[in-house]
Amino acid sequence: MRTLIKNVHILTMDDQLTEYKNGYLLIEENRVLELGKWQEGIASAEEVIDGEGGILLPGFVNTHTHAGMIPFRSLGDDVPDRLRRFLFPLEAYMTPELVAASTAYAISEMLLSGVTGFCDMYYFEDQVAQVCDQFKIRAVLGETIIDMPVCDNPEPSGGLTYSETFLPKWQGHPLITPALAPHAPNTNTYEGLKQTVELSKRFDVPITLHVAEMDYEMKELAERYQQTPFELLKELGFMERPLIMAHCIHMTEADIALVAAAGEKVGIAHCIGANTKSAKGVAPVKEMLSAGLTVGLGTDGPSSGNTLDLFTQMKLFANFHKTFEKDRALFPAKEIVRLATRGGAELLDFKETGQLAVGNKADFIIVETQSVNMFPIFDPYSALVYSANASNVAHVWVDGKQLVRDHQLVHHDFKKIKANLYEQMEQFVFEAKQRM
Repeated sequence: MRTLIKNVHILTMDDQLTEYKNGYLLIEENRVLELGKWQEGIASAEEVIDGEGGILLPGFVNTHTHAGMIPFRSLGDDVPDRLRRFLFPLEAYMTPELVAASTAYAISEMLLSGVTGFCDMYYFEDQVAQVCDQFKIRAVLGETIIDMPVCDNPEPSGGLTYSETFLPKWQGHPLITPALAPHAPNTNTYEGLKQTVELSKRFDVPITLHVAEMDYEMKELAERYQQTPFELLKELGFMERPLIMAHCIHMTEADIALVAAAGEKVGIAHCIGANTKSAKGVAPVKEMLSAGLTVGLGTDGPSSGNTLDLFTQMKLFANFHKTFEKDRALFPAKEIVRLATRGGAELLDFKETGQLAVGNKADFIIVETQSVNMFPIFDPYSALVYSANASNVAHVWVDGKQLVRDHQLVHHDFKKIKANLYEQMEQFVFEAKQRM
């Protein structure tokens, strides 16, 4: 079936940043068949959608999150050492059912805010994959590997064993890419990190992990290995694999050069909201991009950044980096939108997405421009970064299927999703209140 969307301002996010102010997009199955300036009679389809003057662009890509952690949102937000006081202890009460319910809620939140693909690291990742399959969203999914007993495995580094089954089960899925997800260089043993690289080679899958996020991580690795995290990862062979490194706050010029030398398969998931909320710092993204590194935007988990939408991240990115560099002209809005769309798609290797072109996959969104906060619009990129918010997303397509229509999920009932999560959270909430 063909679907025609007309009366939209199209931002293609191609190399030339081509725009069509009175544009149309024609899709067939999961591919873009035509796009350009609208003229009456130029195209026809079985389904015709009036975009009502909205902004049509590639879907946002959330390059780092923990979808199973919705229950942790707003818990201990201002408490020092929240990770070890709340997060690690309470994860003992996570169950397959709770993670699945949380993931359904998190995916709903992402889709409703225009996120068409994401990268996840958590536990019970097979349940996460099943929910992603049900929702038909694009995803890179990795089971957490950490040198301690966890909710889905009593053995330290049990995620390695879990991955032996998880990786082959989901390989070849049209929307899901299974991955390996060691928590961080300092929370895994040297041998465990080596095994991660070996598994990545054997199954030909990417790796994602937190890197250079914590002050104490830098100190521990300097004392243990006399290396920065990036030097350690290079020594272990991580830089020879497709690698998604989240945070990278404490990154030196030498580290940037080392990562740049690894090529396009290695990149950075930049989580400005979570990093600044926790007062950890502002990553040197200006220098990263100048060195040619692949960078996308991430929200981190709902406990770390509280929101799963990239409108929040784009605005925070602009405000913090311009202030940090003391340069209002730095990172024009169109560059920030590129990081949130095409940059993320490139980082997660979502092939044939991230830019709208004939033959590419039909992952795109329409941001409506009728709401009070969306007038006037002199520059659509500026409107997206500085004026828009998640509630302005009207329609979402992933792989040619419309998943959000008129601000509502097409195939799922959000009220039931929320009610199910609330029910599954009962024991978790009880335990959390004991620690408050």
